[in-house]
Amino acid sequence: MSETITRLLSGIVYIVLLLAATLYGPYTFIPLFGIFMFIAVHEFCKLSNLKPVVPFIIAAAGFLLFFTGHFFFTVPNNNSFYKNLGLNIAALFISIKLLVDLFSTKPPKLKDTTGKIVELIGYVIIPFILIIKLPFIGGNAIFSYNPYIIIGMFVLIWANDTFAYIVGKAIGKNKLFERISPKKTVEGFVGGALFTVASVYVLGLYYTFITPGEWMAIAAILSIFGTLGDLVESKFKRIAGVKDSGNIMPGHGGILDRLDSVLFAIPFLFLYYQILQYVS
Repeated sequence: MSETITRLLSGIVYIVLLLAATLYGPYTFIPLFGIFMFIAVHEFCKLSNLKPVVPFIIAAAGFLLFFTGHFFFTVPNNNSFYKNLGLNIAALFISIKLLVDLFSTKPPKLKDTTGKIVELIGYVIIPFILIIKLPFIGGNAIFSYNPYIIIGMFVLIWANDTFAYIVGKAIGKNKLFERISPKKTVEGFVGGALFTVASVYVLGLYYTFITPGEWMAIAAILSIFGTLGDLVESKFKRIAGVKDSGNIMPGHGGILDRLDSVLFAIPFLFLYYQILQYVS
């Protein structure tokens, strides 16, 4: 079987699994992204040369606290904005730190175990928890589940990646960040962002729980921070001297390779979407 066919089939399986589990309901969505989280933790540990025992314990504790909270309690969610703000702030702090490291021209510093675990929590674990929390914003526990914000998020990320590749391939001349990702171009980035923002018109026709203008803002957040997230993960891999974070998806790499854009963008998106629900 050729590499192209393998890559195509692997991608189809991933997309069908993600869409089916998300649309079927919270009892499939939460376990799937829980599995994704543990795989991503394992991949990050390999990239960072970090022993996985403590990271797995932290990931399990965070996942179980959220999981039991949503499946066994149906209390009103009126204070969720303030309860989730700490998670958002922690993830945003690590995101900003990673961006500073990304654009720094100094040689990367060797991090101790504590520093690596802090990065893991802010870059992988909390973002996965925020992804799992996202479709529950604005309601009561398990009964508030809205899969369409998750579907919309991934559709926009995929649109951005696709159009960035097409535009970059067609007219890309100026490198976006050659030191980290030689193939990305400024033209591809701008084209991907513009087409993604424009494509929300189609989403707005079907997903009317937020306005077209709010969808456009979400598209802009995902395009900008998703691209930055791809660059951040590329730097992790460059430092580790590997092409992919893992090999669970033939032709595509690991879970971090597939979700790097979403993981980096989700703290910004989560905060924006939660503000929308809070003020509405």
